[in-house]
Amino acid sequence: MRGKIIRGVGGFYYIHPESAAADVLIECKAKGIFRNRNIKPLVGDNVEFEMLDEQAGTGNITEILPRRNALIRPASANVDQAVVVFALSFPKPNLNLLDRFLLMMQTQDIPVIICFNKSDDQEEEETKRIVSQYRDCGARVLVTSTINGTGMEELRELLEGRTTVMAGPSGVGKSSVMNILFPEAQMETGEISRKIKRGRHTTRHTELFCIGSQTYIMDTPGFTSLRLPELEKEELRNYYPEFAEPSQECRFLGCVHINEPDCGVKNALERQEISRDRYDNYKQFYEELRQQKKY
Repeated sequence: MRGKIIRGVGGFYYIHPESAAADVLIECKAKGIFRNRNIKPLVGDNVEFEMLDEQAGTGNITEILPRRNALIRPASANVDQAVVVFALSFPKPNLNLLDRFLLMMQTQDIPVIICFNKSDDQEEEETKRIVSQYRDCGARVLVTSTINGTGMEELRELLEGRTTVMAGPSGVGKSSVMNILFPEAQMETGEISRKIKRGRHTTRHTELFCIGSQTYIMDTPGFTSLRLPELEKEELRNYYPEFAEPSQECRFLGCVHINEPDCGVKNALERQEISRDRYDNYKQFYEELRQQKKY
């Protein structure tokens, strides 16, 4: 039998079998062969398993199928995309935090959808100002509202048939977005919580919810800070797509767009073709990476 690991707790892995109802889970242990191979099952892994007790819903994982990708944080596999939700109004969007998340996903080749939520509670001009800074960042940008439904149908279509990590700071409306898009998800996640004995207020682990045919959402706790991914400071510029074209005007081939003269990126910044906030975050990240390498 085949299925997908939804959650792993204390050496037990909860598997959603292919074509089963969303609340059907099989509690499995991983065979010792995986320890011998130094392979640890991850949430999102597609696996083969054997049933031990159908009535009790228990089994053993016998094979982990090839992974398309594997993330370190959140620890997961076979992720198709990430949706990061930030509020346009309250809490005020922390663009430094957003740029950190983008960088983390870009270094792992995970496509990102930026969801600027609570658009009903923000002036249109301010919304345009914030959104315009990310038009060339390499991510898809959506403006949404759970109050008037703006952007909800487009987001639903982008989620269907995919495994998506949904992340963002607390209070930005992630739960409201999910309940609007998939009203049945609230009931199903409750069923899953009872099945695996997770209380509402216990420590949260990486967890997938099945919310439709081949459609999974990875629930992640809200975050207030993110460390930069491991990379050389000179590599940082490669993760800013908006730098690519103006950097062709740089005098120096290895220009990192900080202190060099005749820098095409800084010229584009002066012409307001590049976001000042994005560039300031770039400089801060460059300095952080430089300091990290010192120690």
